[in-house]
Amino acid sequence: MKYLLSIILLFFILQGNAQTVIKQDASIKQMVDEVSAKNIEATIRKLVSFKTRHTLSDTISTTEGSGAARNWIKAEMGKYASASNGRMTVQFDTFTQPKGERVDKPIHLKNVLAILKGADPNDTRIYIVSGHYDSRVTDVMNPNAIEPGANDDASGTAVSMELARVMAKRSFPATIIFMSVVGEEQGLYGSANVAKHAKAENWNVDAMLNNDIVGNTHGMETDLKDNRSIRVFSEGVPSVAAGNAKMVAGLIALGGENDSPSRELARYTKEIGERYVDQLDVKLIYRRDRYLRGGDHTSFLLQGFTAVRFTEMNEDFNRQHQDIRTEKGIDYGDLPDFVDFNYVQKVARMNLSVLANLATAPAEPQNVGIVTSGLSNKTTLKWDAPKTGKKPAGYYVLMRETISPYWEKKFYVTDNTVTLAYSKDNYLFAVQSVDADGHESLPVFPKPVK
Repeated sequence: MKYLLSIILLFFILQGNAQTVIKQDASIKQMVDEVSAKNIEATIRKLVSFKTRHTLSDTISTTEGSGAARNWIKAEMGKYASASNGRMTVQFDTFTQPKGERVDKPIHLKNVLAILKGADPNDTRIYIVSGHYDSRVTDVMNPNAIEPGANDDASGTAVSMELARVMAKRSFPATIIFMSVVGEEQGLYGSANVAKHAKAENWNVDAMLNNDIVGNTHGMETDLKDNRSIRVFSEGVPSVAAGNAKMVAGLIALGGENDSPSRELARYTKEIGERYVDQLDVKLIYRRDRYLRGGDHTSFLLQGFTAVRFTEMNEDFNRQHQDIRTEKGIDYGDLPDFVDFNYVQKVARMNLSVLANLATAPAEPQNVGIVTSGLSNKTTLKWDAPKTGKKPAGYYVLMRETISPYWEKKFYVTDNTVTLAYSKDNYLFAVQSVDADGHESLPVFPKPVK
Protein backbone atom coordinates (compact mmCIF):
# COMPACT_ATOMS: atom_id res chain seq x y z
CA MET A 1 0.00 0.00 0.00
CA LYS A 2 2.81 2.38 0.91
CA TYR A 3 4.50 1.59 -2.43
CA LEU A 4 1.24 2.29 -4.31
CA LEU A 5 0.79 5.65 -2.56
CA SER A 6 4.36 6.60 -3.52
CA ILE A 7 3.65 5.80 -7.18
CA ILE A 8 0.47 7.89 -7.11
CA LEU A 9 2.27 10.80 -5.45
CA LEU A 10 5.07 10.63 -8.04
CA PHE A 11 2.50 10.64 -10.84
CA PHE A 12 0.92 13.88 -9.61
CA ILE A 13 4.31 15.49 -9.08
CA LEU A 14 5.30 14.68 -12.64
CA GLN A 15 1.95 15.93 -13.92
CA GLY A 16 2.45 19.19 -12.06
CA ASN A 17 5.95 19.62 -13.46
CA ALA A 18 4.66 19.03 -16.99
CA GLN A 19 2.10 21.83 -16.86
CA THR A 20 2.74 24.94 -18.94
CA VAL A 21 1.30 28.30 -17.98
CA ILE A 22 0.26 30.34 -21.01
CA LYS A 23 0.17 34.07 -20.29
CA GLN A 24 -1.52 36.21 -22.94
CA ASP A 25 -2.05 39.94 -23.23
CA ALA A 26 -5.84 40.31 -23.18
CA SER A 27 -5.87 43.16 -25.70
CA ILE A 28 -3.69 41.23 -28.15
CA LYS A 29 -5.82 38.13 -27.71
CA GLN A 30 -8.91 40.19 -28.51
CA MET A 31 -7.29 41.37 -31.74
CA VAL A 32 -6.31 37.82 -32.61
CA ASP A 33 -9.91 36.70 -32.13
CA GLU A 34 -11.18 39.52 -34.40
CA VAL A 35 -9.32 38.14 -37.42
CA SER A 36 -12.12 36.81 -39.63
CA ALA A 37 -12.05 33.86 -42.02
CA LYS A 38 -15.15 35.31 -43.68
CA ASN A 39 -13.39 38.61 -44.42
CA ILE A 40 -10.31 36.77 -45.67
CA GLU A 41 -12.44 34.69 -48.04
CA ALA A 42 -14.20 37.80 -49.36
CA THR A 43 -10.84 39.50 -50.00
CA ILE A 44 -9.39 36.49 -51.84
CA ARG A 45 -12.50 36.07 -54.01
CA LYS A 46 -12.53 39.77 -54.82
CA LEU A 47 -8.89 39.67 -55.91
CA VAL A 48 -9.62 36.63 -58.09
CA SER A 49 -12.53 38.52 -59.70
CA PHE A 50 -10.07 40.82 -61.49
CA LYS A 51 -9.31 37.80 -63.76
CA THR A 52 -5.61 38.61 -63.92
CA ARG A 53 -3.26 40.51 -61.66
CA HIS A 54 -0.20 39.82 -63.79
CA THR A 55 2.41 42.55 -63.37
CA LEU A 56 2.29 43.31 -67.11
CA SER A 57 -1.52 43.23 -67.35
CA ASP A 58 -4.01 46.04 -67.99
CA THR A 59 -3.70 49.08 -65.72
CA ILE A 60 -6.48 51.15 -67.34
CA SER A 61 -9.57 48.99 -66.82
CA THR A 62 -11.61 49.52 -63.66
CA THR A 63 -12.69 45.87 -63.49
CA GLU A 64 -9.81 43.74 -64.78
CA GLY A 65 -6.04 43.60 -64.47
CA SER A 66 -3.41 44.74 -62.01
CA GLY A 67 -4.48 48.38 -62.15
CA ALA A 68 -8.02 47.60 -61.00
CA ALA A 69 -6.67 45.25 -58.33
CA ARG A 70 -4.23 47.72 -56.81
CA ASN A 71 -6.82 50.51 -56.84
CA TRP A 72 -9.25 48.27 -54.97
CA ILE A 73 -6.62 47.24 -52.41
CA LYS A 74 -5.74 50.88 -51.76
CA ALA A 75 -9.43 51.84 -51.42
CA GLU A 76 -10.08 49.03 -48.94
CA MET A 77 -7.03 49.97 -46.91
CA GLY A 78 -8.36 53.53 -46.92
CA LYS A 79 -11.60 52.31 -45.35
CA TYR A 80 -9.63 50.63 -42.58
CA ALA A 81 -7.61 53.82 -42.05
CA SER A 82 -10.79 55.78 -41.36
CA ALA A 83 -11.04 53.95 -38.03
CA SER A 84 -7.49 54.88 -36.98
CA ASN A 85 -8.08 58.47 -35.81
CA GLY A 86 -5.54 59.65 -38.33
CA ARG A 87 -2.79 57.23 -37.33
CA MET A 88 -2.97 55.19 -40.55
CA THR A 89 -2.25 56.61 -44.00
CA VAL A 90 -2.48 54.67 -47.27
CA GLN A 91 -0.37 55.36 -50.32
CA PHE A 92 0.98 53.97 -53.54
CA ASP A 93 4.71 53.32 -53.76
CA THR A 94 5.20 54.09 -57.46
CA PHE A 95 8.28 53.28 -59.51
CA THR A 96 9.36 52.52 -63.06
CA GLN A 97 10.75 49.07 -63.73
CA PRO A 98 13.06 49.13 -66.75
CA LYS A 99 13.02 46.47 -69.44
CA GLY A 100 14.80 43.34 -68.28
CA GLU A 101 14.33 39.74 -67.31
CA ARG A 102 10.59 38.91 -67.34
CA VAL A 103 9.77 42.54 -68.16
CA ASP A 104 9.55 43.12 -71.92
CA LYS A 105 9.29 46.93 -71.74
CA PRO A 106 9.62 49.71 -69.15
CA ILE A 107 6.53 49.78 -66.97
CA HIS A 108 5.14 51.94 -64.16
CA LEU A 109 4.38 49.77 -61.13
CA LYS A 110 2.68 50.43 -57.80
CA ASN A 111 2.91 48.81 -54.39
CA VAL A 112 0.26 49.56 -51.77
CA LEU A 113 1.41 50.63 -48.29
CA ALA A 114 -0.86 51.21 -45.32
CA ILE A 115 1.27 52.86 -42.64
CA LEU A 116 0.07 52.76 -39.02
CA LYS A 117 2.23 55.40 -37.37
CA GLY A 118 3.67 54.56 -33.97
CA ALA A 119 2.29 56.52 -31.03
CA ASP A 120 5.69 57.05 -29.37
CA PRO A 121 7.58 59.86 -31.17
CA ASN A 122 10.81 58.56 -29.64
CA ASP A 123 10.34 55.04 -31.04
CA THR A 124 11.77 54.76 -34.57
CA ARG A 125 11.12 51.04 -35.09
CA ILE A 126 9.19 49.84 -38.13
CA TYR A 127 7.55 46.43 -38.62
CA ILE A 128 6.39 45.26 -42.05
CA VAL A 129 3.92 42.52 -43.02
CA SER A 130 3.53 41.78 -46.71
CA GLY A 131 1.98 39.67 -49.45
CA HIS A 132 2.22 40.11 -53.23
CA TYR A 133 -0.89 40.88 -55.26
CA ASP A 134 0.43 39.92 -58.70
CA SER A 135 -0.37 36.52 -60.24
CA ARG A 136 0.75 34.33 -63.14
CA VAL A 137 0.06 31.11 -65.07
CA THR A 138 2.37 28.62 -66.77
CA ASP A 139 3.91 31.20 -69.13
CA VAL A 140 5.31 33.88 -66.84
CA MET A 141 5.20 36.38 -69.72
CA ASN A 142 1.50 35.88 -70.47
CA PRO A 143 -0.45 38.83 -69.02
CA ASN A 144 -3.77 38.10 -70.73
CA ALA A 145 -4.82 34.67 -69.45
CA ILE A 146 -7.21 34.03 -66.57
CA GLU A 147 -4.73 34.13 -63.69
CA PRO A 148 -6.68 33.86 -60.40
CA GLY A 149 -3.72 33.58 -58.02
CA ALA A 150 -6.03 32.70 -55.13
CA ASN A 151 -3.36 31.06 -53.00
CA ASP A 152 -0.30 32.56 -54.70
CA ASP A 153 -0.64 35.14 -53.41
CA ALA A 154 -4.09 36.55 -52.79
CA SER A 155 -3.82 34.60 -49.54
CA GLY A 156 -0.80 36.64 -48.41
CA THR A 157 -2.39 39.90 -49.53
CA ALA A 158 -5.54 38.97 -47.58
CA VAL A 159 -3.42 38.41 -44.46
CA SER A 160 -1.87 41.86 -44.78
CA MET A 161 -5.24 43.51 -45.42
CA GLU A 162 -7.06 41.71 -42.60
CA LEU A 163 -4.35 42.68 -40.13
CA ALA A 164 -4.64 46.30 -41.27
CA ARG A 165 -8.41 46.16 -40.71
CA VAL A 166 -8.07 44.85 -37.16
CA MET A 167 -4.98 46.76 -36.02
CA ALA A 168 -5.90 50.17 -37.47
CA LYS A 169 -8.29 50.64 -34.55
CA ARG A 170 -5.44 50.26 -32.04
CA SER A 171 -2.37 52.21 -31.09
CA PHE A 172 1.19 50.86 -30.81
CA PRO A 173 4.44 52.56 -29.78
CA ALA A 174 6.21 51.44 -32.99
CA THR A 175 5.13 51.84 -36.62
CA ILE A 176 3.57 48.96 -38.58
CA ILE A 177 3.38 48.88 -42.39
CA PHE A 178 0.80 46.61 -44.02
CA MET A 179 2.06 46.06 -47.53
CA SER A 180 0.91 44.48 -50.78
CA VAL A 181 3.57 44.43 -53.48
CA VAL A 182 3.67 43.88 -57.22
CA GLY A 183 6.21 42.15 -59.45
CA GLU A 184 7.08 39.19 -57.24
CA GLU A 185 6.55 36.66 -60.01
CA GLN A 186 8.62 38.74 -62.45
CA GLY A 187 11.61 39.13 -60.13
CA LEU A 188 10.74 40.52 -56.66
CA TYR A 189 10.62 44.00 -58.17
CA GLY A 190 8.03 45.54 -55.86
CA SER A 191 9.61 44.41 -52.61
CA ALA A 192 13.07 45.32 -53.90
CA ASN A 193 11.92 48.90 -54.49
CA VAL A 194 10.61 49.24 -50.93
CA ALA A 195 13.66 47.55 -49.39
CA LYS A 196 16.12 49.75 -51.29
CA HIS A 197 14.10 52.83 -50.35
CA ALA A 198 14.12 51.76 -46.70
CA LYS A 199 17.88 51.26 -46.78
CA ALA A 200 18.56 54.58 -48.49
CA GLU A 201 16.42 56.48 -45.98
CA ASN A 202 17.72 54.58 -42.93
CA TRP A 203 14.38 53.14 -41.90
CA ASN A 204 14.73 51.28 -38.62
CA VAL A 205 13.07 48.09 -39.94
CA ASP A 206 13.17 45.71 -37.00
CA ALA A 207 11.39 42.82 -38.72
CA MET A 208 9.69 41.98 -42.02
CA LEU A 209 7.10 39.18 -42.27
CA ASN A 210 6.43 37.85 -45.77
CA ASN A 211 3.29 35.75 -46.33
CA ASP A 212 3.43 33.91 -49.64
CA ILE A 213 1.28 30.82 -50.39
CA VAL A 214 -0.43 30.46 -47.02
CA GLY A 215 -3.83 29.01 -47.93
CA ASN A 216 -3.53 25.35 -48.91
CA THR A 217 -3.71 22.40 -46.50
CA HIS A 218 -3.41 19.47 -48.90
CA GLY A 219 -0.05 18.23 -50.18
CA MET A 220 0.24 17.23 -53.82
CA GLU A 221 1.40 13.60 -54.40
CA THR A 222 1.86 12.84 -50.70
CA ASP A 223 -1.87 13.35 -49.95
CA LEU A 224 -0.88 14.86 -46.61
CA LYS A 225 -3.56 17.02 -45.02
CA ASP A 226 -2.36 19.50 -42.43
CA ASN A 227 -4.33 22.54 -41.28
CA ARG A 228 -2.25 23.30 -38.20
CA SER A 229 1.35 23.57 -39.43
CA ILE A 230 2.98 26.62 -41.00
CA ARG A 231 6.57 26.85 -42.18
CA VAL A 232 8.77 29.80 -41.31
CA PHE A 233 11.86 30.09 -43.49
CA SER A 234 14.86 31.92 -42.04
CA GLU A 235 18.42 32.28 -43.22
CA GLY A 236 21.33 31.17 -41.04
CA VAL A 237 24.33 32.95 -42.53
CA PRO A 238 23.05 36.47 -43.31
CA SER A 239 22.72 37.31 -46.98
CA VAL A 240 24.84 40.43 -46.44
CA ALA A 241 27.72 38.17 -45.33
CA ALA A 242 28.29 37.08 -48.92
CA GLY A 243 31.70 38.39 -49.85
CA ASN A 244 32.32 39.65 -46.29
CA ALA A 245 35.14 37.41 -45.08
CA LYS A 246 35.33 39.11 -41.68
CA MET A 247 31.65 38.50 -40.94
CA VAL A 248 31.85 34.87 -42.03
CA ALA A 249 34.98 34.33 -39.94
CA GLY A 250 33.16 35.74 -36.91
CA LEU A 251 30.26 33.35 -37.38
CA ILE A 252 32.64 30.40 -37.65
CA ALA A 253 34.58 31.44 -34.56
CA LEU A 254 31.47 31.92 -32.40
CA GLY A 255 29.37 29.05 -33.73
CA GLY A 256 26.73 31.64 -34.54
CA GLU A 257 25.66 30.38 -37.94
CA ASN A 258 22.33 29.30 -36.44
CA ASP A 259 21.66 32.58 -34.66
CA SER A 260 21.21 35.21 -37.34
CA PRO A 261 18.67 37.96 -36.55
CA SER A 262 16.22 36.30 -38.95
CA ARG A 263 16.56 32.98 -37.18
CA GLU A 264 15.87 34.70 -33.86
CA LEU A 265 12.74 36.17 -35.47
CA ALA A 266 11.69 32.67 -36.55
CA ARG A 267 12.11 31.33 -32.99
CA TYR A 268 10.20 34.33 -31.66
CA THR A 269 7.38 33.62 -34.12
CA LYS A 270 7.11 30.05 -32.92
CA GLU A 271 7.00 31.03 -29.25
CA ILE A 272 4.54 33.91 -29.62
CA GLY A 273 2.40 32.41 -32.40
CA GLU A 274 1.82 29.17 -30.54
CA ARG A 275 1.10 31.16 -27.37
CA TYR A 276 -1.83 32.99 -28.96
CA VAL A 277 -3.17 30.65 -31.65
CA ASP A 278 -4.69 27.29 -30.73
CA GLN A 279 -3.83 24.17 -32.73
CA LEU A 280 -0.86 25.84 -34.39
CA ASP A 281 2.55 24.27 -34.97
CA VAL A 282 5.16 26.69 -36.32
CA LYS A 283 7.83 24.68 -38.16
CA LEU A 284 11.26 26.27 -38.30
CA ILE A 285 12.87 25.62 -41.68
CA TYR A 286 16.58 26.36 -41.72
CA ARG A 287 16.70 27.81 -45.21
CA ARG A 288 16.23 31.30 -46.60
CA ASP A 289 13.40 29.91 -48.74
CA ARG A 290 12.27 26.68 -50.34
CA TYR A 291 14.93 24.74 -52.25
CA LEU A 292 16.46 27.09 -54.88
CA ARG A 293 13.42 29.40 -54.70
CA GLY A 294 12.89 32.90 -53.39
CA GLY A 295 10.36 35.45 -52.16
CA ASP A 296 9.87 39.08 -51.21
CA HIS A 297 11.61 38.73 -47.84
CA THR A 298 14.82 38.12 -49.82
CA SER A 299 14.75 41.73 -50.99
CA PHE A 300 14.92 42.88 -47.38
CA LEU A 301 17.58 40.34 -46.40
CA LEU A 302 19.80 41.61 -49.20
CA GLN A 303 19.57 45.11 -47.70
CA GLY A 304 20.59 43.83 -44.27
CA PHE A 305 17.14 43.76 -42.64
CA THR A 306 15.67 40.96 -40.53
CA ALA A 307 13.03 39.03 -42.48
CA VAL A 308 11.31 35.64 -42.71
CA ARG A 309 8.87 33.90 -45.04
CA PHE A 310 5.67 32.06 -44.05
CA THR A 311 4.39 29.30 -46.36
CA GLU A 312 1.93 26.44 -45.94
CA MET A 313 3.35 23.10 -44.85
CA ASN A 314 2.54 21.00 -47.94
CA GLU A 315 2.24 22.73 -51.30
CA ASP A 316 0.01 21.67 -54.16
CA PHE A 317 1.92 22.43 -57.36
CA ASN A 318 -1.15 21.70 -59.48
CA ARG A 319 -2.37 25.05 -58.18
CA GLN A 320 0.82 27.10 -58.62
CA HIS A 321 1.79 28.78 -61.91
CA GLN A 322 -0.74 26.71 -63.85
CA ASP A 323 -3.12 27.44 -66.72
CA ILE A 324 -6.68 26.62 -65.64
CA ARG A 325 -7.55 23.26 -67.20
CA THR A 326 -8.47 19.64 -66.57
CA GLU A 327 -6.17 16.88 -67.75
CA LYS A 328 -6.71 13.16 -67.15
CA GLY A 329 -9.27 14.00 -64.49
CA ILE A 330 -6.92 16.35 -62.61
CA ASP A 331 -7.88 19.99 -62.07
CA TYR A 332 -5.16 22.59 -62.50
CA GLY A 333 -5.20 26.26 -61.58
CA ASP A 334 -4.97 28.50 -58.52
CA LEU A 335 -8.70 28.86 -57.84
CA PRO A 336 -10.32 30.06 -54.59
CA ASP A 337 -12.31 26.86 -54.05
CA PHE A 338 -9.02 25.12 -53.24
CA VAL A 339 -8.10 27.59 -50.49
CA ASP A 340 -8.73 26.70 -46.84
CA PHE A 341 -9.92 30.05 -45.48
CA ASN A 342 -9.92 28.90 -41.86
CA TYR A 343 -6.26 27.99 -42.26
CA VAL A 344 -5.45 31.44 -43.69
CA GLN A 345 -7.23 32.89 -40.66
CA LYS A 346 -4.93 30.89 -38.38
CA VAL A 347 -1.84 32.14 -40.24
CA ALA A 348 -3.11 35.72 -40.04
CA ARG A 349 -3.68 35.37 -36.30
CA MET A 350 -0.10 34.16 -35.89
CA ASN A 351 1.18 37.21 -37.81
CA LEU A 352 -0.92 39.56 -35.70
CA SER A 353 0.27 38.11 -32.40
CA VAL A 354 3.90 38.55 -33.45
CA LEU A 355 3.45 42.09 -34.80
CA ALA A 356 1.42 43.29 -31.83
CA ASN A 357 3.90 41.93 -29.29
CA LEU A 358 6.92 43.35 -31.10
CA ALA A 359 5.35 46.76 -31.71
CA THR A 360 4.32 46.98 -28.04
CA ALA A 361 7.54 45.65 -26.50
CA PRO A 362 10.59 47.78 -25.76
CA ALA A 363 13.32 47.77 -28.41
CA GLU A 364 16.20 45.29 -28.30
CA PRO A 365 19.15 45.84 -25.98
CA GLN A 366 22.25 47.29 -27.62
CA ASN A 367 25.88 46.15 -27.68
CA VAL A 368 25.09 42.73 -26.24
CA GLY A 369 28.31 40.90 -25.45
CA ILE A 370 29.94 38.01 -23.63
CA VAL A 371 32.90 39.11 -21.50
CA THR A 372 36.07 37.29 -22.59
CA SER A 373 38.68 38.94 -20.32
CA GLY A 374 39.50 35.63 -18.59
CA LEU A 375 38.96 31.90 -18.77
CA SER A 376 35.99 30.76 -16.71
CA ASN A 377 33.34 28.05 -16.50
CA LYS A 378 30.85 30.82 -15.81
CA THR A 379 29.47 33.23 -18.40
CA THR A 380 29.20 36.98 -17.94
CA LEU A 381 27.04 38.98 -20.31
CA LYS A 382 26.57 42.73 -20.48
CA TRP A 383 24.60 45.11 -22.67
CA ASP A 384 23.26 48.64 -23.02
CA ALA A 385 19.68 49.82 -22.83
CA PRO A 386 17.75 50.35 -26.09
CA LYS A 387 18.41 53.58 -27.95
CA THR A 388 14.81 54.10 -29.02
CA GLY A 389 11.40 53.98 -27.37
CA LYS A 390 10.42 53.18 -23.82
CA LYS A 391 12.75 51.92 -21.11
CA PRO A 392 12.52 48.18 -20.42
CA ALA A 393 11.36 46.93 -17.04
CA GLY A 394 14.06 44.28 -17.29
CA TYR A 395 15.71 41.76 -19.56
CA TYR A 396 15.56 38.06 -20.29
CA VAL A 397 18.85 36.26 -20.74
CA LEU A 398 18.08 33.25 -22.93
CA MET A 399 20.07 30.04 -22.91
CA ARG A 400 20.07 26.76 -24.82
CA GLU A 401 22.37 23.86 -25.52
CA THR A 402 24.27 24.15 -28.78
CA ILE A 403 22.28 21.27 -30.32
CA SER A 404 18.88 22.69 -29.38
CA PRO A 405 16.84 24.60 -32.00
CA TYR A 406 14.88 26.52 -29.35
CA TRP A 407 15.71 28.64 -26.31
CA GLU A 408 15.39 26.41 -23.23
CA LYS A 409 15.77 28.75 -20.23
CA LYS A 410 15.02 32.38 -19.46
CA PHE A 411 16.70 34.29 -16.64
CA TYR A 412 15.02 37.56 -15.67
CA VAL A 413 17.32 40.40 -14.60
CA THR A 414 16.91 44.12 -14.06
CA ASP A 415 20.58 45.07 -14.35
CA ASN A 416 22.57 45.41 -17.57
CA THR A 417 24.94 42.62 -16.70
CA VAL A 418 24.68 39.09 -15.33
CA THR A 419 26.97 36.17 -14.52
CA LEU A 420 25.54 32.68 -14.98
CA ALA A 421 26.95 29.39 -13.72
CA TYR A 422 26.90 27.95 -17.22
CA SER A 423 29.87 27.80 -19.56
CA LYS A 424 29.87 29.74 -22.82
CA ASP A 425 31.75 26.75 -24.24
CA ASN A 426 28.69 24.52 -23.78
CA TYR A 427 25.69 26.84 -24.20
CA LEU A 428 24.43 29.59 -26.48
CA PHE A 429 22.96 32.83 -25.12
CA ALA A 430 20.92 35.85 -26.17
CA VAL A 431 19.35 38.86 -24.46
CA GLN A 432 15.94 40.47 -25.02
CA SER A 433 14.22 43.47 -23.46
CA VAL A 434 10.89 43.02 -21.67
CA ASP A 435 8.34 45.48 -20.29
CA ALA A 436 6.30 45.24 -17.10
CA ASP A 437 3.47 43.45 -18.94
CA GLY A 438 5.72 40.77 -20.40
CA HIS A 439 6.04 42.01 -23.99
CA GLU A 440 9.41 40.85 -25.29
CA SER A 441 11.72 42.26 -27.94
CA LEU A 442 13.57 40.12 -30.44
CA PRO A 443 16.55 38.32 -28.87
CA VAL A 444 20.04 39.60 -29.64
CA PHE A 445 22.91 37.13 -30.02
CA PRO A 446 26.01 38.39 -28.17
CA LYS A 447 29.45 39.19 -29.53
CA PRO A 448 32.71 38.81 -27.57
CA VAL A 449 33.74 41.86 -25.52
CA LYS A 450 36.53 42.54 -23.07
